[in-house]
Amino acid sequence: MAVDIVTDNNAVINEGCITIGRLAPDFVASSTHGVVTMSQFRGKWVLFFSQPGDFTPVSETELISFTQLYHEFEKRNVQLLGITIDSTLADIEWLMDISMRTGITVPFPLLSDRNAEIANLYNMVNPDRVYEESVRDLFIINPDGKIRAIQTYPVSCGRNTYELLRLIDSLQLTEVHNLYTPANWMPGEPVIVPPPHTLEGAMQRIKGESELPIKCSSWYLCFRDYNSINDNNQNNGTNQDNASAQKNKKNK
Repeated sequence: MAVDIVTDNNAVINEGCITIGRLAPDFVASSTHGVVTMSQFRGKWVLFFSQPGDFTPVSETELISFTQLYHEFEKRNVQLLGITIDSTLADIEWLMDISMRTGITVPFPLLSDRNAEIANLYNMVNPDRVYEESVRDLFIINPDGKIRAIQTYPVSCGRNTYELLRLIDSLQLTEVHNLYTPANWMPGEPVIVPPPHTLEGAMQRIKGESELPIKCSSWYLCFRDYNSINDNNQNNGTNQDNASAQKNKKNK
């Protein structure tokens, strides 16, 4: 696959790299729900995850866990998309086997990537052929089609579905309110107001002159009560900590 290389201020930039903030590459793929493209899900969050192959034990537990919490992802406007290296017929056989044994029907598409074209597009293929191992890659993509999170797990470890919901909650909070979340944060707990980017903004915090209802332990670490966030109040928060009254279009 050809990769465009450009330079910027004497730095080499790989236009084909996949990083947080970049636009998620589009594709057309066969799936257990018919033909699927990434771009058809614009306007929704997408959780795009890979599985090493059909009829693998850890992967089956993940599909079941995603299905059991599917309504929670739907509430957050998240589309689940799985991808395997097997054919669509093999994917269908796997899902039918799961359904017959457990009574659970997987409600989201499994994409077939027999030639690893999508895997290469998303840099899922390890270029190190000496130590190459199968992995579990995951991408969270926002409604504008931009990558907001990337995870890589070893084949031996299943993902924590509850942690993925927590991560999505954090990403959506940042997207809508420009607020951050501290370590081990759970929805409902205090959130972090991003630090100011000017001396004036830092001084305002030290003097307690911020217009936001915040509590600070330093000029750069300030918390806000989660319950103080409402649908008509959005933080514009990094320069002068001024609150702006904007319509919140997020549907919780």
